[in-house]
Amino acid sequence: MAAGRERRAEAETFTARLRMQWHRVRVGLRRSAVDYFRGDGSDWVALAGLLLTVPVIAAITLMNSVWCSPAALVLPIVAGGLLLRPASLLGLYAAAATALIVESVQLGPYTEGPSRVTPGVVLVVAACGFFGLLIAQFRSRVGVPWRRGGTMLFDLRERIRVQSKLPQLPQGWHREMALRPAGGQSFSGDFVVAARTNGGRTMEVVLTDVSGKGMDAGSRALLLSGAFGGLLGSLPPHAFLPAANGYLLRQDWDEGFATSIHLVLDLDSGDYELYSAGHPPGLQLSAGSGRWEEKAAEGPLLGVYDGAQFDPVKGSLRPGDVLMLFTDGLVETSDRDIVEGIDRLTGEADRYVAGGFHGAAWHLIEAVAKDVNDDRALLLICREGPTAQSVPR
Repeated sequence: MAAGRERRAEAETFTARLRMQWHRVRVGLRRSAVDYFRGDGSDWVALAGLLLTVPVIAAITLMNSVWCSPAALVLPIVAGGLLLRPASLLGLYAAAATALIVESVQLGPYTEGPSRVTPGVVLVVAACGFFGLLIAQFRSRVGVPWRRGGTMLFDLRERIRVQSKLPQLPQGWHREMALRPAGGQSFSGDFVVAARTNGGRTMEVVLTDVSGKGMDAGSRALLLSGAFGGLLGSLPPHAFLPAANGYLLRQDWDEGFATSIHLVLDLDSGDYELYSAGHPPGLQLSAGSGRWEEKAAEGPLLGVYDGAQFDPVKGSLRPGDVLMLFTDGLVETSDRDIVEGIDRLTGEADRYVAGGFHGAAWHLIEAVAKDVNDDRALLLICREGPTAQSVPR
């Protein structure tokens, strides 16, 4: 019995060791795969897989060249251009060239029948390899693998979205924002930064329109949104736009100007100050009269000259009043001036006076500037009266 127990213990020990080794292999492969697709690891896994496909494709071509043409070797070459580094890619190209030579020898001269290695096949494979190498060298110079490029762009877009998120407001207030980049792209030259300051009693919102549009302005908008977010709340309201102007001047961009509007709103009293840097005026709806009034502050564009002065315009939001801020893409086009655009915007906004402005920002952009090839942003701040507060959200 003692000998039997020893044999079972040895067997269990061997099984346990085998399982442990298998577990380590799986963990190692999984980590390698994760690191590779994150762009942090070596590309040997992809290189090994693609090198194995080359002889497989060559063998199938030799067995049945009608269904598997010699040109099928472009498949691993195209995949290699997306997955591999330039040095690894050259090894794959050498394997593909060897396979083409073997196929040419085994299938015979191309003049003796179809489905042979013709000069056209060689040119197609070589052209795909050339463009794949160019793509791989570009990725290597940028330093971002293709499998991380999409993730990085998605992360940048989400950072802009998070930075543009408006803070929660106390009961009796409603805020919403809608942003539509030019051409249906994911990046925009319009952005918003906002914060609750002064112990939460004040809300500061900055709506900025960077010169350019879409992808061209997206990188500058990301940089400026981070800088403006750091300045907002760290400086007194009257010092924000001068500091933003100085920051933009220090960048020394060829197309470095921007327009901006800065709202400083007292959430207890409803009083506000509106600073502008070459931005379209704000619009305030008075619940008493039912009319829209322009709130135009004085100030030059950001990034034009140093020492600019920005003088605010003051106002107050009473229960039922609405303040609307927007960028010029919403009201100004090549065939429509800003005055006509503002009239159209206020006309559409009048439709929401009776029922409330909940969800109105997106619909206003759709109604006023749906097909405009420019970035569009709209911000609504509503102080709800007794009737508006009873409307379900």
